[in-house]
Amino acid sequence: MAQLDRLLTYLKENDGSDLHLASGLEPRIRARGKIRVIEGEGTLSDDGLRGLMEELASERQWNEFVSSNDLDFAYGLEGVARFRANYFVQDNGAAAVFRIIPEEIIGLEQLNLPECIGELADLESGLVLVTGPTGSGKSTTLAAIIDRMNKTHCRHVVTIEDPVEFVHQNKQSVFSHREVGLHTQGFPPALRSAIRQDADVILVGEMRERETIALAITAAEMGALVFATLHTNNAAKTIDRIIDAFPAEEQNMIRMSLSESLTAIVSQLLLPTADGKGRIATTEILLKTPGLPNVIREGNTQMIYSIIQSGKGHGMQAMDDVLFQFVKDGKILAQDAYMKAADKSRFAPLLEDD
Repeated sequence: MAQLDRLLTYLKENDGSDLHLASGLEPRIRARGKIRVIEGEGTLSDDGLRGLMEELASERQWNEFVSSNDLDFAYGLEGVARFRANYFVQDNGAAAVFRIIPEEIIGLEQLNLPECIGELADLESGLVLVTGPTGSGKSTTLAAIIDRMNKTHCRHVVTIEDPVEFVHQNKQSVFSHREVGLHTQGFPPALRSAIRQDADVILVGEMRERETIALAITAAEMGALVFATLHTNNAAKTIDRIIDAFPAEEQNMIRMSLSESLTAIVSQLLLPTADGKGRIATTEILLKTPGLPNVIREGNTQMIYSIIQSGKGHGMQAMDDVLFQFVKDGKILAQDAYMKAADKSRFAPLLEDD
């Protein structure tokens, strides 16, 4: 048993999301969105922490960390959870952050997400983007969608992640989990291969660079259903971010391709609940309508909000509307909603009532 297993077990037992380790500091966990020191733990030295970190990594992984000062991988602790590990070096020496990945995939019903998000599992083709800042629950939401698909559809699902997070057991669907660095040299070559691997569904852990974005869109145009994540806060910014990843001379072409392939954008935030005992997801949802492709082609992303408003009957919703309603329902505090809102003037009166 690795020495760090004790701290990782502590993280799980105390409802934490992340374990933070750094040379010169005591171990800390993030629980309910706040970081706190683990009582009774001593300060970590650089040599001592490196010894703890090396225990969890394979020889190949440790050599990569030693040579580059950075490492991402997944670590499984049987009966506890899987963890996404990030090793790095900072001013005082080595450091590491472990994010918990639940062993059991949480269902859409338990996540209390809108039903139309679950219906994305029934799509047969197109590009579906789940966006939000780090720690907003994107991976958890994607896993829940894929899990519903796994229970209801017979498909070949290829996941490409760095590292692999949620491991889906074959139910109705068949899964090929591929980890960047271990099973493939990168996202682009894995995407090219997935198109040749008779994949019905491709999950791309993150669209980080232009080539990955272009290949994901191409795969969707060729008839695959592609799920991917981006670090953007709403639907309009997501579309702009994709277009802006390309040089000016290529942007008209990518607008055309994106307009045909984009099927849905789910933008997600995690906010503390009003009672401070947990966190709740708020989502903006954009679904494809007859008018959406034209808006994308013309670069008229300010019209996205109008499309969402007119599509409420189909399950679409704007982030500010959800935040506002959650404050009215007493689910979140007005101050927290104000900090996340795009139109802060709309939320200012709520602060006075709080």
